[in-house]
Amino acid sequence: MGLDDKAAHQGEDLKGKAKETTGKATGNSRLEGEGKGDQASASVKKSGEKVKDAAKDVKDAFKK
Repeated sequence: MGLDDKAAHQGEDLKGKAKETTGKATGNSRLEGEGKGDQASASVKKSGEKVKDAAKDVKDAFKK
């Protein structure tokens, strides 16, 4: 996984946590939901990158 992608996904996750916390603190369920959605999106993207990395590792293992 590229460092840029990793940082972007981590940033999206942190943004989601901040939105969720702010939503809970202010009683804003819409903002809380957006935060949870941002976190879920970041998680899916991180998982996809892990699959790509694993496939690359397998490919590299066969090259040796």
